[in-house]
Amino acid sequence: MKSNTSKTLLSKVPEVTIYFWIIKILCTTMGETAADFLNVNLGFGLTGTSVVMGVLLLAVIFFQFKATKYMPTLYWLTVVLISIFGTLVTDNLTDSIGVPLEVSTAIFSIILILCLSFWYAKEKTLSIHSIFTKRREAFYWLTILFTFALGTAAGDLMAESLGLGYLVTGLIICAVIACVTIAWRCGLNAVLAFWIAYIMTRPLGASIGDLLSQTPEFGGLGLGATITSVIFLLAIVLIIIFLSITKRDVVTPSSTKLAHETKGFAVVWQVVVVVGVLAIAAGTGYYWRSTNIEAVLPQGDSTNSVQMTSPLGDLSSFKKIAEDTLGFVKAGNTAGAKSRVDDLEHTWDTAEAKLKPMNKKKWTEVDNAIDKVLRQVRAVHQDPEACKTALEALITLTS
Repeated sequence: MKSNTSKTLLSKVPEVTIYFWIIKILCTTMGETAADFLNVNLGFGLTGTSVVMGVLLLAVIFFQFKATKYMPTLYWLTVVLISIFGTLVTDNLTDSIGVPLEVSTAIFSIILILCLSFWYAKEKTLSIHSIFTKRREAFYWLTILFTFALGTAAGDLMAESLGLGYLVTGLIICAVIACVTIAWRCGLNAVLAFWIAYIMTRPLGASIGDLLSQTPEFGGLGLGATITSVIFLLAIVLIIIFLSITKRDVVTPSSTKLAHETKGFAVVWQVVVVVGVLAIAAGTGYYWRSTNIEAVLPQGDSTNSVQMTSPLGDLSSFKKIAEDTLGFVKAGNTAGAKSRVDDLEHTWDTAEAKLKPMNKKKWTEVDNAIDKVLRQVRAVHQDPEACKTALEALITLTS
């Protein structure tokens, strides 16, 4: 009876194949796009989006726990929602509370380590192929939640705070994943390699989405967020249909047995060495980058060559974009306003690495004003008066 129950519950977790990683990356991008759509386009705001996603996640994960077998649609819907919610956890800490990304990255790293440690202490395994109790399933989803929160914090820290951009960040992440894959082929514990890769694929998915959606002017392919989302959604649906028919991601009893046999004190040393190497590499890279940031403000302006008009220096470039956007709004040119506000978002994100350390309080004030402008201008049903009010407030703030 016990073996039948184990088999039934085990089938709720998919086998780790190439399809698993493809869908995981696609879900990551879809999750971020969906959160932005609710937050900005529909005007829910960060708090409203967090509440909606939290309720949806609780509902879906309830059915995931109640399920008696692996259902690809239900499983991956849970992953999408938990990716959104994990992202929102980090965004709330950063945008609403003002916690620096460096701090949230460290906090989530510690929480994730503690979560995995408790999981191992209770179950003596961290293998995703041996999840045949409710407690293990709870540990599994809790760990996944914090991998998304950590991946978001670390990815944003690299791409935005350190000014690397999503393309460079994506290339670095790819290099790390490649190294982990090679190490796994050479004997690195499969469970350790899996969780490292799981964390890394979150910023990788964001980088891919950004590369596809951004305009060529900003180094992207210019597909736009909507088309990118549709492409990714179709890809997810097609792969899930394929897996539902072929059953290629159903865990077999042999893989479960192998997961139980992968034990030993050597694994502890592998964890210590790998985590130590990653920590040293990350710390060294952060120190080098933070001491050599040369983010240039848009349109060639420099805070060193003009009179300091605010704690953040000269913000006339952002004021100019806001004025252009306001002009489009007054003229009733919705498309022009949305296009110009994209420039505002990109140039502000690009300059974050240099501006934020100058005065975090002022940066947060301007950042919140820009977020409000983005929500109003990109709203599905744009309110011209609300757009004007938000833009005029930003113009005053950057004068």
